[in-house]
Amino acid sequence: MAVVLYHNPKCSTSRNALALLRERGIEPTVVEYLKTGWDRATLERLASRTGVGMAGLMRRKETEAKALLDAGADDDALLAAALGQPILIERPIVEADKGAVVGRPLERVLEVL
Repeated sequence: MAVVLYHNPKCSTSRNALALLRERGIEPTVVEYLKTGWDRATLERLASRTGVGMAGLMRRKETEAKALLDAGADDDALLAAALGQPILIERPIVEADKGAVVGRPLERVLEVL
């Protein structure tokens, strides 16, 4: 099973997701999206596969993300913001053959394994 972890190593939940995967014998492909940035196709795929849409991928704790969501921004505006500021996307996100989830709470990761 191919598993991808979209990871922020400074985030304890993201680190815990990586540890959980490894405890289960899974060595995921780790994408440090703050270093690599996002591309439109990946964000659109994750928004679809998680079932939460772009709004559900946005990190409400980030002031700009919250402002966009509160203003009712559409997916194009949310995508543009996330492409410019990768921190605006929630973490961790785990993608596997069975689907993709935002790993909050952490146990959600198990849903796609």
